[in-house]
Amino acid sequence: MGRRARLWRDDDPATHGPQAKPPVICPLCERPIPPHAKSSLHHLTPKLKGGARAGTVRLHQICHSAIHARFSEAEIARRLADVEALRAAPELAEFLAWVRTKPDDFHAATRMTRDRRGAKRDPH
Repeated sequence: MGRRARLWRDDDPATHGPQAKPPVICPLCERPIPPHAKSSLHHLTPKLKGGARAGTVRLHQICHSAIHARFSEAEIARRLADVEALRAAPELAEFLAWVRTKPDDFHAATRMTRDRRGAKRDPH
């Protein structure tokens, strides 16, 4: 199926019935990722910093976007290169508490934080 999202079908044996696969759990927010939900692979060490496909985890798209809205690639590589460090980051704590109250397939646009926007503009 390539990179296209797989469409949800009620008669699909991969998602229903005795042969159904167990749901993938987002390691960041610890909610299930339904097959029809937006999700993506997160490189624990960013590709720009030498990360490889072997070091990836599947996250809800909103969780993945929240990481990159708050942290630079260098910061992720330096101090947030594993799920436990991401979960423990104070900058993500409020987001994680909030998103855990949402349905498993919830998605909303994510904006870059003010701190991150300011850091991108600051040439120093």
